[in-house]
Amino acid sequence: MAESHTPAAQQPAQQAPAPAAPGTQSSSRPPNKRVLGVVAVIALVALGAGGRMWYRSNHYVETENAYVTGRVHPVSSRVAGVVTRVLVDDNQMVKAGDVIAELDPADHTVRVEQIEAQIASVRQQIGQADAQVLQVKAQAAAAGAQIKQAEAQLVRARQDAERFGQLYNDTMKAVSKAEVDASSAARASAVADVAARRDNASAAQAQVAAAAAGRDVLQAQIKVLQAQLKDAQQQVAYNRIVAPVAGRIGKRSVEVGVRVQPGQQLLAVVEDDVWVTANFKETQLAGLEPGQAVELEVDALPGKHLVGRVHSFSPASGNQFALLPADNATGNFTKIVQRVPVKIVLDPADVKKYAGRLVPGMSVVAEVALDQKVKHTQTAAAAH
Repeated sequence: MAESHTPAAQQPAQQAPAPAAPGTQSSSRPPNKRVLGVVAVIALVALGAGGRMWYRSNHYVETENAYVTGRVHPVSSRVAGVVTRVLVDDNQMVKAGDVIAELDPADHTVRVEQIEAQIASVRQQIGQADAQVLQVKAQAAAAGAQIKQAEAQLVRARQDAERFGQLYNDTMKAVSKAEVDASSAARASAVADVAARRDNASAAQAQVAAAAAGRDVLQAQIKVLQAQLKDAQQQVAYNRIVAPVAGRIGKRSVEVGVRVQPGQQLLAVVEDDVWVTANFKETQLAGLEPGQAVELEVDALPGKHLVGRVHSFSPASGNQFALLPADNATGNFTKIVQRVPVKIVLDPADVKKYAGRLVPGMSVVAEVALDQKVKHTQTAAAAH
């Protein structure tokens, strides 16, 4: 009996205590302070970033769609010719009027000589025409004198005819019939001679007018040839290709020995005066106005902050100036936020400081504070 009760008495002693539940142990421990700190920092950073984004979205506008812009002047030849000299190199500074290249002027020089020879020939013809005018004027004067002489003879013939008519009548025949007839014939001849002399004088006057008209034609021809000579001389001058403005040489493609045609671009001259064209969204334009200060960051000048001012707004969006503007009346319209180019002028000190390093085409980030108070004087200055 004793052996049968022994295991039962020992059973409670052999049972191991049950382990506690995991949830009971974790709830009893305090939370990790380091984890709470990290969560708090993340929350503060997110809150600060969100607050900063909200503040900047309401008080600033910025765009990365901005570029340095300048005036690029293509230089081309005005006449055809072969390049004999190139006097500039890539990226070289030039002044307005400096000779860039020269063409062979032989063809145009020959043309000038031909026109000068034609002018000399026409001037000789004008001299001959002047002499002819003087000659026909003298002939006209002689014809006028002959008219007076013929008129005097006509007066004498009329008087003789009247006298002979009085001396020969029914009551008195102091002269013969033949003498009366001769006086009448002389009078008729004198009348005809006066008429002929007058016709000769009219012809002489017509010759004077014709000679003068011929001289005028030659003088007009001289003016035409002089205009052609001036044009030919200009063509000779065009063989010297000069810089239209001061700036730096770029995109040079001209070389000695190349035959160029009128209008063919040889190189470009880029002015040092640059500005920034920022393409702002149309939803960002409400708070912009001329004269506002602009913070600029140029990708080519890291760490350098440039200052500019809003100058003016483009008269149309960039899409309107595109080669193929979008046609929104086709039925498949999708609203897209348009961008409007805004001209931003740089501080002259910055332009001078970074001359040669700010070139057209560089990428820029532009930022404008909307809470600026712009004076009217600043607006007028920015507009100019």
